[in-house]
Amino acid sequence: MMNEDVKTLAVELLDKEYSVSCPAGEEEDLRLSAQYLDEKMREIRLHGKTVGLERIAVMTALNLAHELLQSKKEQNRLTKNSQEQLTRLMNKLDTAISESSESK
Repeated sequence: MMNEDVKTLAVELLDKEYSVSCPAGEEEDLRLSAQYLDEKMREIRLHGKTVGLERIAVMTALNLAHELLQSKKEQNRLTKNSQEQLTRLMNKLDTAISESSESK
């Protein structure tokens, strides 16, 4: 039984073609992801001493995982700062409302 909501696309990484399953409607995202991955793999191959497709893929995956974790840390830091700012603003509003009610 085949799932009609899944398509198979051909993507190219380091001049090698791969068939990849993809949910319908997400084809462009897959193409962009493959293009980004191909660029990162080419950077590793060009600037490093890494030889072999598998090793290049592993090094690229490690670099992308590191970037993702750094991005998540930064997002968490920004979220925490935003929450702290919101709490300060709410406290100021509460104080202003309280002072306004007392002065009446």
